[in-house]
Formats: sequence, C-alpha cells, structure tokens
Amino acid sequence: MARAPIPLPVDRPSPLDLPAELARLRAELPVAPMIFPDGPPGWLVTRYRDVRAALADPRLGARRPHLNAHVRANLVTATEMAALRPSDLMASDPPDHTRLRRLVVGQFTARRMTQLTPRIQAIVDQHLDALAAGPRPADLVTTVALPVPSLVISELLGVPFTDHHRYQRLTTELVSLDRTREQLLASKAEMKDYLQDLIDAKRTRPADDLISGLLHTQAGDPAIVTDDEIAALAQLILIAGHETTANAAAIAVLLLLRPPCLWDTIRQRPELLDAVIEETLRYATANQFGLLRIAREPLTIAGQPIAAGDRVVLHLPAANRDPSHFPHPDHFDLHRHNTAKHLSFGHGPHHCLGDQLARLELRTLLTTMLHRFPTLRLACDPDQLPTHRHRVVHGLARLPVDFTS
Repeated sequence: MARAPIPLPVDRPSPLDLPAELARLRAELPVAPMIFPDGPPGWLVTRYRDVRAALADPRLGARRPHLNAHVRANLVTATEMAALRPSDLMASDPPDHTRLRRLVVGQFTARRMTQLTPRIQAIVDQHLDALAAGPRPADLVTTVALPVPSLVISELLGVPFTDHHRYQRLTTELVSLDRTREQLLASKAEMKDYLQDLIDAKRTRPADDLISGLLHTQAGDPAIVTDDEIAALAQLILIAGHETTANAAAIAVLLLLRPPCLWDTIRQRPELLDAVIEETLRYATANQFGLLRIAREPLTIAGQPIAAGDRVVLHLPAANRDPSHFPHPDHFDLHRHNTAKHLSFGHGPHHCLGDQLARLELRTLLTTMLHRFPTLRLACDPDQLPTHRHRVVHGLARLPVDFTS
C-alpha cells in the first residue's frame, strides 16, 4: 500500500490510550514510511512480531549520533552530543555494547536483588509513613511513586542521598522535549560535571556500590572502561532506573483505583499482584515514542525492503497493543495468559538490565500499600489527570489520592 511518509503519531487522547493512527497503521501498514523531524525519511514498525524480531536483529544497529531523532529535530549537533554523552548501553553495538553490559550485569542478578530487598522495603515504609501522616488529598507521584525508585537507584549507584533532588531535576530536564538548545546543553554539561565529581570522590572513598565497582575494575585494567563510559552508564541507569519505575507505580495504582475499582480485589487475592505489574507494563508502556535503530545493511521487515542507513523506529507501545498477540489489547486484563510477553523492557541484546529490579520495587510498593491503605481511593477525575506530554518517557504528572485513617 503506497502512502506518503507521516510524522510519528504522538497525541494521546488520555493517559492510558494510544493515538488511533497507530492502530490503523499496525492493521494496514505495519512497516510505514515515516518522516523524521529533522527531514530524512525512515520507517515505523508497529506489529508485535515484527518489533520483537527487529529488536534481536543484528542488522539493525543501536549506535546513532542522536538518541531521539525520531521525536524532535535535533537541537544538539552530533559532535556536541559525542562530547557530552559518549557511547552507552542504549546507543552502542557489539563489541562495545557487549563490553559495557558485562561490566554492570552483576549489579542486577537475583542475588543482588535479594540483598537490596530489605533496603527497598525500608525506603517504601519511610515514604508510606510520610503519606499516612501528611495532608490529604495527597499527590502519590511526588510523595511516593517518584522518590522511592529514585532513592533505590541512588543506593545501587552510590549517589549520596543529599543529592537526589539535584539528579531528579537533571534527569527530568534531560528527558524533556520542550527545552531550548541552550537549556539542553546546560543540563547535559551539569550532569556530566556532577557525575565526574562523583567518580572522583568514589575513587578516593570507594564503597559497596556500582560506581565504586566500576572504578575497581578500571584500576585493574584502565583499558576496560573510561571515566566517560562510567559516567554514561551511571546517567543511563539514573534516568531509566527511576523514571520508568515511577511512572509504572503511579499508573498501576490508577488502574486499580479507577472504575471498576480492583483495589479490594487485589487485597483479597494477592496472587494476582504479579499479573497487575505485568499487565500495567504492557498496557501503559512508559516508552512513549519507540526505539530508534539504524539499518547496518539491507534487510526486509514484513515484506518491506529497508536500505542500509535507513532509520527504523520500533514502536513498543503499539506492539504491546497488537491484537494478533494480545487479544482485546485495549482492556486491562489480569487474567491475560501471555501478558509477561510484553516488550516494555525490550528484547534481545538490549533487553533492559533492570527489569527484575523494577518488578521488585513495584511488588514491594504495591504489596505494602495494599496492606496499609485498604481504603485508598482517587481524589480526582481519572480522565482529567495531567500527564508528561513533553517527555520521552510517558507518565502521570500527578495522582491525587485520599484514604480513611
């Protein structure tokens, strides 16, 4: 079917819905010609089986000069970007990607998750204590959903607690789409300087954390990892490690509290909690615009020839709503047999390292909230909630809630 290239559809009619154009493209033209904000054309892939296969296809490279060229025209040149953000896990291919991933994979093992569990529970308890004692209605996003994963990831990395407001601000600025060129460059430079100062401090006073571990590895063989690469890894983990989990936590609570209210059902049937988590991740995929890849050689996706050098956007939210893989995909269904097959954490060599950490945080937070706040309810119209309309990561800006003491 011939069709002129289109811009990436991004207008969400509500926090939990995708643009209708994505469903039409998935049904009629699953590999659609797309025009990028900076001019060059490319391809938009929306069908589950095609997206999943493409994520594991080595002919599609992740290395590109601009991480979000499919979202907006690039304000920062490739040279400036390289100076401020060296190759990282999201934007690298083997052998660099293999080397960098191997350096941090040990921080996300089942053993490490077990070690972190008591600390995660303590952080959750601390913030739910504040929620219980604070004014009502309360905003669940700012009081609980955002700070909990932020503090967990800072503990993993070794970021001082006293700095968490600063790096929360910086990560918000770095995923924002409405900042000027000067503002974006300033935020990137500040984050780079902050992380280099932290690396220098850890080199002098190491601790039991990811950054100190990377520096220990570097001391044994300086060729294994540079300071710039350590900073890039830390920045990626900071952003991915708290933005996505915070959004999933808030949206999971919203989905359980909106009509028909499922909050009490899950309290009585806690065995459904894992289904809540997986279905939330599928239904409300945090990645708003998909993942950008570059064709390293000619290939074909769903019958569509792709030339070497072409840009290809793999749209995770559209794939997670594909009715050929998830029947009745626009329904939040806790009895869906294959909900854990969602692509919210990616697939293939770039599968998210922190998927089990995110699940652990969500499980701990929701389990504790269900126990401590049996009367939790929305204090707002669920159809009028403000969202992060100008962020790479989609989520709720606020979630007012109330409860009976």
